[in-house]
Amino acid sequence: MTPTGDPRDNTHPRAAGRPAARLRVGISYGDRLVWMSDRDLTAALDDAVMVGARWVRADLAWRDVQPDGPDGYRWQPFDRVVAAAGARGLNVLAVLAYTPPWARPGGCGSDKCPPADPGAFAAFAASAAHRYAPRGVHTWEIWNEPNLGGFWHPAPDPAAYTALLAAAARALRVADPRARVVLGGLAAVRTGAGRVAQTDFLAAVAARDGHRMVDAVGYHPYTYPYLAGAVTQWGTAWERIGRTDVSLRGVLARYGTPDLPVWVTEYGAPTGGPGHASDGRPSTIDAQTTHVTEAWQAAIAADAVRTAEDTALVDALIWYCERDLSDDRSSNENFYGLRRFDGSAKPALTALRGAVAALGG
Repeated sequence: MTPTGDPRDNTHPRAAGRPAARLRVGISYGDRLVWMSDRDLTAALDDAVMVGARWVRADLAWRDVQPDGPDGYRWQPFDRVVAAAGARGLNVLAVLAYTPPWARPGGCGSDKCPPADPGAFAAFAASAAHRYAPRGVHTWEIWNEPNLGGFWHPAPDPAAYTALLAAAARALRVADPRARVVLGGLAAVRTGAGRVAQTDFLAAVAARDGHRMVDAVGYHPYTYPYLAGAVTQWGTAWERIGRTDVSLRGVLARYGTPDLPVWVTEYGAPTGGPGHASDGRPSTIDAQTTHVTEAWQAAIAADAVRTAEDTALVDALIWYCERDLSDDRSSNENFYGLRRFDGSAKPALTALRGAVAALGG
């Protein structure tokens, strides 16, 4: 796939002189914030403030709020997150996802199965908006990586996702006229067993008018060991936003919404795991590259902010994540943090802070 165009061309809102909001920068925490101690929650959100982020992305998991049935709610863990974020002037991007046992299709034993009835999910979404809109939460991401079987069991289904998205978007906007809806962050993959490429999935959703139900498209364009700003002959996940022959931007243009923003709701790079680490040199990139050095993670973080600011359609960049999940090197999933598992800072923490500061007012 040959890259085409340039993210700095005159179709970019900023380059064209049209008004555009400053890049929204945030940190993604998954489901971790709701289970943290008060001390750890304070430290995690203080890190967001310290790097200059204005957003936090956190799961508001349906399975946790209504574990036992449709008539009961357990809001307190997320109440605490919203209050702590609000006290620091942080905006919350709440991810609505993950089905409790009572709402799953028959035979499904996973919270990653979509609900048997999208209306039940919509009712949960409406209740969340009624509760949190008065507390300043108006932005909602509907599911996480629905183009992967790992998050949409047993296999991705654009039609079923669009039905869920439509029901939730309507419910959120009735409950809160200020609500903004983000299409669930799409994983950057090739179509194959258990996965649908982000462009194929978006096209299937758009064919059902799902792109007209949202204010932005969520996307997870992990590029490590390459920089977000890298220019290649095959097209990195970031280049597939708008620089390749087949891109998110191209899909949106084909379906009549060429200016619909893209929110990068996860981006980052792991610094540990099995296999080889890359420091960005070609000689350290091969089939066994599963993570990067801490110095190269810092370079990736700084470059991502600059590249996001200069990429057409991209309105938000949310780094995953604040702290390593573990020091177990059997999986690189444990090492995406700006801090190590023991709480000590990696160079990426300072790099991200400096890049955000360089954006200016």
